[in-house]
Amino acid sequence: MKAFPMFIRTSGRRVTIVGGGEQAAQKARLIGKTDAKLVLVAQDLEDELQGLVQSGRAEHVKVLSSAVFEDAAFAFVGTGCPGFDAAAHALAKAARCPVNVVDQPDLCDLTTPAIVDRDPIVVAIGSEGTAPVLTRDIKTKLEALLPQNLGGLAALAGNLRPRVTQKIARHKRRAFWAWVFKGAAGATWTRGAQREAARLIKEAIADGGAPKEREIGHIALVGAGPGARDLMTLRAVERLQEADVIFYDRLVDPEVLELARRDAERVFVGKVVGAHAWPQEKISEMIVAEARKGRSVVRLKSGDPAIFGRATEEIRAAKATGIPVEMVPGVTAASAAAAFLGRSLTERGVADTFVIATGTGCADHPRPECTRLAGPGTTTALYMSVGQASRIAADMMQQGLPSHSRVDVCVDVSKKTERHIQTTIGQLAEALHTHDVTSCAIILVTWPRDTVVGDQVHRRRSLVCA
Repeated sequence: MKAFPMFIRTSGRRVTIVGGGEQAAQKARLIGKTDAKLVLVAQDLEDELQGLVQSGRAEHVKVLSSAVFEDAAFAFVGTGCPGFDAAAHALAKAARCPVNVVDQPDLCDLTTPAIVDRDPIVVAIGSEGTAPVLTRDIKTKLEALLPQNLGGLAALAGNLRPRVTQKIARHKRRAFWAWVFKGAAGATWTRGAQREAARLIKEAIADGGAPKEREIGHIALVGAGPGARDLMTLRAVERLQEADVIFYDRLVDPEVLELARRDAERVFVGKVVGAHAWPQEKISEMIVAEARKGRSVVRLKSGDPAIFGRATEEIRAAKATGIPVEMVPGVTAASAAAAFLGRSLTERGVADTFVIATGTGCADHPRPECTRLAGPGTTTALYMSVGQASRIAADMMQQGLPSHSRVDVCVDVSKKTERHIQTTIGQLAEALHTHDVTSCAIILVTWPRDTVVGDQVHRRRSLVCA
């Protein structure tokens, strides 16, 4: 190593920043996350820096001298003027203050790393200035892996450490802390139930150690998004990392599963429209059975679990047995299709209503009335509707949508195989057949607010749905 990584204490200390423009503001934002007192050295300050001074967060010094560096923890220099920066560097060195001069590595005693902040847990990534793009990429990956609320658990542990010393025997403490951070208490905390986790931890301290019997498990209904794994939410990735067992269906991309723990059990449950490998009742029974063993269960669903994802049955089954259950939203296919097309699903003056519908229902209602809300001023996103395209097109045209109206069919959105077919409502069924579209497609139909049908202009209708 050419640079040694070290954390510098900032409590009760000053950090000096020379400069009053954007470069100085960038450093002030970074150091503003600490409790250091900021000293801003410049004749004039831009608005953001001036706001720090007005709030009392920073001190403004107009004249540069060696005195501004004395007893400072460290300093940044970034005026935009190479000559002035060099002079400030010389004064800092004379005051024996470690200094970083922006964009001049030869004048830097220290460099600023990419930071993953879960205060008080902080991860710093550096490359000695050789590969800043790579360090930012590593930071992005760590942001996805570390729970957003991890710092709160660490802070709680710090506050409770004296009590642990008093109540838990030394030989039991390692197992206790493993349970707090890697066991049931940690899993409860990271899924968002902080109060429950704190209660469990305090009860364990009172009882003299971590519980011997594993507690009841947990079920997370997780949205995998439309396909691309980088469209998953951070929370979804966290749940995959925590899962002991994952139940997934055909539409979940294999790359998404690569984000899970390697030792997590993976169970394929099929879920092909009209021909489920597993009936829904069996899936609900299995995820509940695994959770009752004390396992962390993820039911991984494509898109968003709340949209045509049969989430209601699984939530009901979990609650009936007292198992904690949560739903983690995902990017739904309609949103991904709009992004793929580079267009909005709503547009002022054209479509102020967005409808999500499906052309394929359940056994008791196999052909839902998916066009009943379609009308002028509406964009309708049709899921699982390829097999019902002829009926849907006929219904919309009967309601007044001209046969030449544009329809966008987006297949395998966000995946490597994604494609777009532009057609008309009158030619929809034929286009799907020509392009061999059989599934995994979103059909988008925008019915403009003012649509001419014959010699009449139909404006948006008011619909009252029972």
